[in-house]
Amino acid sequence: MCKLWFSLFLTTLMFQVQKFAVCQREQIPTPPLPVLPLPSYSQLKWQQRELIMFFHFGVNTFTDSEWGTGNENPAIFNPVGLDANQWLSTAVEAGVSLVILTAKHHDGFCLWPSKYTDHSVAGSPWKNGSGDVVQELVNAAKAGGVDVGLYLSPWDRHDRRYGHNLQYNEYYLAQLHELLSRYGDVREIWFDGAKGSNAPNMSYYFKDWFAMVKELQSSINIFSDAGPDVRWVGNEKGFAGSTCWSTINRSSLSIGDGSIVGYLNTGDPNGTDWLPAECDVSIRTGWFWHKSQSPKKLSDLLEIYYNSVGRNCVLLLNVPPNTTGLISESDVQRLKEFRNAIDTIFSTNLAENCFLIIASSQRGGKGGGFGPENVLDDDHLWTYWAPGDHHDDHWIEIRGTDGGLRFNVVRIQEAIGLGQRIKRHEIYVDGKLVAKGSTVGYKKLHRLESGVVHGHVVRIKIKESKALPLISSIGLHFDPYWHPKNVQ
Repeated sequence: MCKLWFSLFLTTLMFQVQKFAVCQREQIPTPPLPVLPLPSYSQLKWQQRELIMFFHFGVNTFTDSEWGTGNENPAIFNPVGLDANQWLSTAVEAGVSLVILTAKHHDGFCLWPSKYTDHSVAGSPWKNGSGDVVQELVNAAKAGGVDVGLYLSPWDRHDRRYGHNLQYNEYYLAQLHELLSRYGDVREIWFDGAKGSNAPNMSYYFKDWFAMVKELQSSINIFSDAGPDVRWVGNEKGFAGSTCWSTINRSSLSIGDGSIVGYLNTGDPNGTDWLPAECDVSIRTGWFWHKSQSPKKLSDLLEIYYNSVGRNCVLLLNVPPNTTGLISESDVQRLKEFRNAIDTIFSTNLAENCFLIIASSQRGGKGGGFGPENVLDDDHLWTYWAPGDHHDDHWIEIRGTDGGLRFNVVRIQEAIGLGQRIKRHEIYVDGKLVAKGSTVGYKKLHRLESGVVHGHVVRIKIKESKALPLISSIGLHFDPYWHPKNVQ
């Protein structure tokens, strides 16, 4: 009996040892370690929006000015045809999933009936003083499935408390509390550092403001020069730097400090904070509506798109309602053209028609889950090509069919959920260098200066990175609107 038991035990042990050996040989490779810092869930969602919209609207709309004095009579505000549903349908058709309203600009006029001031829509003839632009926007956005953001200017040229630190900051916090507790979910709150020259020693209690914002809206993103969630890109042209890191050192930033705009524009490869850039620009010359102005040309808007979304940023495009309370038809039509152009360029990925896609190496070998085929699937965040740990020459290659590949735009995206890594990269077509760049991040778009290329083999080389490069998506696209000046 003892011998039988021992024999059974030995047989079982041998089976377990063999099974363990097989598991060791066929062990599924794990993902590479992340490179800190990493984006939060709300920052990732924000990044994926790519295009969001600003609505600058208020007394300036009726005085034909950009900065109000604070002395405007609320009676001038009377947008008799205001239709927030029209604003939102315009945004939705443009592919926008978040809209931000100037709830209060520097003039201090409030687009909601704040109980802390009489300088608001409550003192206007619009809807006999019972109107609320913020509520109308929120209702329209909810019906359209669009998220809402708000801008509350720190500078108030109307309120007499401005310049008295304690009293004004208490007033500002009270209005902030109104906006963030009365209107449901707010996904982005917008702050700048604008100050009046009449109160040079005015201090804004940003830490207190930010703490209240997070207490009232836990999933919100706070925008300012110094974040803490989204940073300013450093200009109002809508252009990020050709090198643009989502990482930066917040300790080096100060809201309203004009000396840091270059740093904001490029970010920092050694940054300790994940603080991606938002590119704000208006569809017109001014931020508020002016009868004398027209929307930018389509070519200008596409240039902005490539230099914002195509440089690892989100584009915040301002579209100002007019004195009637509607988005002007010329702006509506230009936005339709803009959306149609983006869809025309990027709805087709020519790389998907390739004959073969190969790479210099892959983590875990073939079948490990990190192969180059991942760059052609629909998941642009969490599936990716990862090279092997013990290789230095990192490249991925797309080989076309007999007819070749004809394109003039190359799209590269990193798996930023595990950190931003790539420092330098190059693109070759049939062995010829056609483009090179530095950072990639969530999305890098190369419009080829050589114009349209027709080739059979496209190779993307990662020349330098902070750790193993993780490429989540690659696209080859044809842009019929792109006509480089140096190509006849």
